[in-house]
Amino acid sequence: MTNLIWAVGASIAVSLVSLIGIFSLLLKEGLLNKLLIMLIGFSAGGLIGGAFLHLLPEALEQQAPSQIIFSYLILGFIAFFIMEKYLHWRHCHEGICRVHAFTYLNLIGDGIHNFTDGLVIGASFLVSIHFGIITTLVIIMHEIPQEIGDFGVLIYGGFSKSKALYYNFLTALTCILGTVIGYFISANMHNFSPFLLPFTAGGFIYIAACDLIPELHKESGLKQSTFSLLAFSCGVLFIYLARLLHGH
Repeated sequence: MTNLIWAVGASIAVSLVSLIGIFSLLLKEGLLNKLLIMLIGFSAGGLIGGAFLHLLPEALEQQAPSQIIFSYLILGFIAFFIMEKYLHWRHCHEGICRVHAFTYLNLIGDGIHNFTDGLVIGASFLVSIHFGIITTLVIIMHEIPQEIGDFGVLIYGGFSKSKALYYNFLTALTCILGTVIGYFISANMHNFSPFLLPFTAGGFIYIAACDLIPELHKESGLKQSTFSLLAFSCGVLFIYLARLLHGH
């Protein structure tokens, strides 16, 4: 029961990240863009580190055949590709996005994404509290730049600031539902964690490689490129140190 309480608390924290979009309105556009690039770099590094140093090793420790594990990883990569392709789930990191016709589809995609995050959080806290905390931190790294972008999408799509915050937070609450479901499914299905962990790793790799890192390549200046590379490296290092300190 203690692990479940921790899991629900973690999912609430992830959901509250959706409210961070309002702070983007308080910053000058130039400063916001610089901050976002740093956050995107750190997030990309955290996702890559989380996939290869955190989720995959934990999945392999579940004693499932490695061929099955990596098949689930590929399946996760493909699933996230399909979600982005057909639900128009886009991570807009600039003020203007060509998605105003897909505003509600963007919300649907974001809700599914947050529900998936919840499944991972629930399963990870069943393994251990330390493992769950690290997994939650990896997810939050990605959620911060994403939620700022999602808020911008809704504003550009014609929502008022209050309506954009409300709907963005509403879709974020699916994370809590996913957490509870993920926890109890993992507790009652022995083979669920060996599936979900590499599946999520595939999703993390897709987001980092296909969505976030291309954003970093848009920075052509030497100084900006160096900062984004350092932020990426810090993201990987953070996950490595967390794994090293806690074992899980």
